[in-house]
Amino acid sequence: MKTAYIVKGFRTAVGKAPRGVFRFKRPDELAAETIEHLVKEVPELDKSRIDDVIVGNAMPEAEQGLNIGRLVSLMGLNTNDVAGVTVNRYCASGLETISIATAKIQSGMADCIIAGGVESMSYIPMGGYRPVPNYSSASKGHEDYYWGMGLTAEAVANQYKISREDQDEFSYNSHAKSLAAIENGTFNDDILPITVEQVYLDENGKKQTKQYKVNNDEGPRKGTSIEALSKLRPVFAAGGSVTAGNSSQMSDGAAFVLVMSEEMVKELNLEPIARMVSYAAVGVEPRIMGIGPVRAIPRALDRAGLNQNDIDLIELNEAFASQSLAVINELGLNKDIVNVNGGAISLGHPLGCTGAKLTVQLLNEMRRRKNKYGIVTMCVGTGQGAAGVFEFLA
Repeated sequence: MKTAYIVKGFRTAVGKAPRGVFRFKRPDELAAETIEHLVKEVPELDKSRIDDVIVGNAMPEAEQGLNIGRLVSLMGLNTNDVAGVTVNRYCASGLETISIATAKIQSGMADCIIAGGVESMSYIPMGGYRPVPNYSSASKGHEDYYWGMGLTAEAVANQYKISREDQDEFSYNSHAKSLAAIENGTFNDDILPITVEQVYLDENGKKQTKQYKVNNDEGPRKGTSIEALSKLRPVFAAGGSVTAGNSSQMSDGAAFVLVMSEEMVKELNLEPIARMVSYAAVGVEPRIMGIGPVRAIPRALDRAGLNQNDIDLIELNEAFASQSLAVINELGLNKDIVNVNGGAISLGHPLGCTGAKLTVQLLNEMRRRKNKYGIVTMCVGTGQGAAGVFEFLA
C-alpha cells in the first residue's frame, strides 16, 4: 500500500450566517479562491497533475448545487482537465473527503488530490430549501430520523446528565480560548484572507460597491460571560437546557488540503507536513447523534494501532456544549488537549467545511506544540460519528 501525505492546507476565516462578513460571497467563490491559493503555495506542482478535487458540502443545492466540486475545480484551477466531485456526510463531509483522498492515493488510484469542504449557511438555510421527510417511516416510531439537531442535544443532555450550568461554562471557555487565540495571531497561518465585494444602494438610491478583506474569524463574542449565558432561554425544548449561547453558530467558510503520494512528494522535493493514519465513520441512535465520537474515536484509534494516551491534541467539533461534554466524560478525554483554541460554539460550524477546517487548525497547532498524534472528530446528523487520526511529520 502506498503512503499518502498532506503537503499544505488553508482555510478561510469563518463568517457568521446569515448576516455576517461572507453574506456577499458565494460558496463556490469561497472554495475556488481557497484552492487557487493552495496550489499557488506549491509552485513545484503542475496543476494538470492533480487527479481530483473532492469537496464536502452538507446542503448541495442552489448556489452550492450543480456538483459544486466540479465547479470549484473549474473556477479555482482555471482548467478543464481536473475532475471534481461533491461528498455529503453532513458535519463530517470535509473530513470524509480527506479520508477518500488518502485511500485513493494509498490504493494507487491517484497521486494528487485536493480535498476539503465549503458551506454557506447564509445562502442555503439549515436543512436546505425543501426537505421532505418520509412520513411513513416517521409514523413507525422513527421520527427521530428527522429531529432538528437541537432536540438531539437536549436528548444527550438528559441521558448523560449534562447540566445547564456545565454547558454555559463550556461555552464561556470556548469563547475565552478563541478570543485569546485571535488576539495572539494563532490562526494567522491557517487563514487565507478573502476580499469581499459588497453591492448596495446609497442614500440616493444609486448602486454602489465597496470592498473589504476578511482574515479573522467573526464568531467569538467579546464580553461573553457565564452570567449573560445563564440568562438565555432554551430554544429547542420547553424547560430544556440548550440555548443559542451553548450551541454552535451557523457559519460560512471553506478549507482544503493538498494530499499527495510519497512518490510525487519525492519527485517534487516537497516536505510533507502530516498524514492521515486512520479514519472511522460510525452509526449511533439518531436521537442522540451528538454521542457519535464516543464510538468513532476508539475505532479510529484501533485502526491506527494507538490508544488515547498516544494522542497529544484533539479537535472535537462543538456542535453543542451538551454533546461535547458527554463525549469528553464518556471517553475520559484529557480536557487540557481538547479544543485548546476554542471550538464551534465560538468559532462557528460551516457544516461541510468543518472537518477540513479543524484539520488545518489541528496541524498548525501540532506544529507549534511539536506534537506527534492528533485527532479530528465530530458528531453527524441522523446519528453518525467520525474521527480521523493524524500524524504530524514536519
